[in-house]
Amino acid sequence: MDVSSGSSLVILIGLPGSGKSTVARSLLATDPHILLISTDEIRSQLFGNESIQGSWLKIWLEVRRQFQEAVRQIETGQASLAIYDATNAVRKQRRQAINLARKTGFSHITGLWIDTPFSVCLERNQARSRQVPEAVILRMDRRLQGAPPAIAEGLDTLRSVSLEGAPDPQLLQIGNLCLQP
Repeated sequence: MDVSSGSSLVILIGLPGSGKSTVARSLLATDPHILLISTDEIRSQLFGNESIQGSWLKIWLEVRRQFQEAVRQIETGQASLAIYDATNAVRKQRRQAINLARKTGFSHITGLWIDTPFSVCLERNQARSRQVPEAVILRMDRRLQGAPPAIAEGLDTLRSVSLEGAPDPQLLQIGNLCLQP
């Protein structure tokens, strides 16, 4: 992806515990001009705690506002690209995010599927202070495996990586994947 040729968005896709936020933090560390749009952060801002699900409409309106602001900052040279950190495990929700991104002005959208094995996601989830119920992760996994991300959803580029062990050694490689054409 040539980040100089328009407004670029990387949409992270994966189960809770797959390593999405770790990848996002790693990419942010490589370039201070990358913007992060995170539904966890938005829930924390709106409801005081990222674990409070709250009104999806309020969250979605804030995602839209942050998408618009990201496009403005990219177009004025204040930012290089944006990352949307959410599970995006359901095809309908991915399509909605991609459509919203297009409507707000993103010209290039890369899907980055963090396709970490289900068992690893469960293990990581158990080690978290804020755990997602196993039944929820299982339901998301079934939906994601049943309707995996595809270019046909409106993406310009789709990359898939698996973070099976400790993700640290793979993060630089993932960052390079996201930033390559």
